[in-house]
Amino acid sequence: MRNFLKTLDIKIVLILILAFLLGWQLGHRDVQFKLATYRPTLSIVNKEPPKNIDIDFKLFWNTWDLLSRSYLDKKAIDPNKLFYGAISGMVSSLGDPYTVFLTPDQQKFSKEELNGSFDGVGIQLGFNKDKRLVVVAPLDGTPALKAGIEPGDTIVKIGDKDTTGISLPEAVNLIRGPKGTKVSLTIFREGESDTRVFTLDRDTIVVKSVTVSYKETKLGKKVAIIKLSRFGERTEDEWNSVVTEILAAGSQAVILDLRNNPGGFLDGAVFIASEFLEGGSVVQQEDSEGAKTLFKVSRIGKLTKIPLLVLVNKGSASASEIVAGALQDRGRAKLVGEKSFGKGTIQNAEDLAGGAGIHITIAKWLTPNGRWVNDSQGIDPDVIIEADKEDATKDLQLEKAIELLD
Repeated sequence: MRNFLKTLDIKIVLILILAFLLGWQLGHRDVQFKLATYRPTLSIVNKEPPKNIDIDFKLFWNTWDLLSRSYLDKKAIDPNKLFYGAISGMVSSLGDPYTVFLTPDQQKFSKEELNGSFDGVGIQLGFNKDKRLVVVAPLDGTPALKAGIEPGDTIVKIGDKDTTGISLPEAVNLIRGPKGTKVSLTIFREGESDTRVFTLDRDTIVVKSVTVSYKETKLGKKVAIIKLSRFGERTEDEWNSVVTEILAAGSQAVILDLRNNPGGFLDGAVFIASEFLEGGSVVQQEDSEGAKTLFKVSRIGKLTKIPLLVLVNKGSASASEIVAGALQDRGRAKLVGEKSFGKGTIQNAEDLAGGAGIHITIAKWLTPNGRWVNDSQGIDPDVIIEADKEDATKDLQLEKAIELLD
């Protein structure tokens, strides 16, 4: 009997200790909760709201629970969609169209694009100063360019979906799809009185970021025309191959074509600009506190002495504007064409758990002379030449650049 009582006392003590430990862990939010129907398994590890913010997260869970219990169509309640939707709403509340949460599918699309291969129609998307979805640039040789989509076109609808308030990942998700399928875009073009509908056939888009061709000026000068379409994963290797070819070919001048280049990696912009500059600054990065970080020429360039002109248009954005702005400010090259797009912010891409991701605007970028190129600002070319809207086979901007090299 005594042994039984002794065993019982030990069990009671153990129960009391376990109850104390559980209560302590709950108080420190360092425990895993398993929530009932339609709730995910939640692991909270020392995640406290900032001390100066009074937020009661019961509202979130009460809303989750209310939806789970009360919503009519229980099959429509997808915990992952609820979870990702909540995060996406939090991020989009900042009102910055370039700060976005990416679901695993959207994160996959984003990485594929920077790698240069994906299924879609070949449109780089952005937002204008009114935060309407616009075409930054149709990519060369893609269904979008062949169908007549132009930089600056406002996308009013994707299929039947109105784009007012749409996020960039959502728009990308709607436009992309398997090769051989179709997507319709309702477009409004500046200067026209009505919208028009483009029906595009999706295809596998393989984008080589650097290509080169050659022309001669009237005086017989051999000109290498480098078309740089983006700043992606393979850009540096492709660029080095093209530069080697240009030098071997005995080119006497270079035209750097940044038209319809939507941008990409910041370090890619520094790498390209460094090919043409001898030391000094390429771009300044300014954070939320006003502190500036200077990015200087990162290597010894092989094309620092060769005559250079740069082509830009309203499809030139972000990293391509960094390069154009640096070459213009440093007096290395004149810009020919049209005002650039105007995207003067820098985003940091982070991988998140479960294959998700986030792009966060962390800074603004400034040209070496301190210009902030954003929204309708853009970079003004030194020589303004509008594209020929009547005859797409004519390239008036390239023709002018070749003429200027004589």
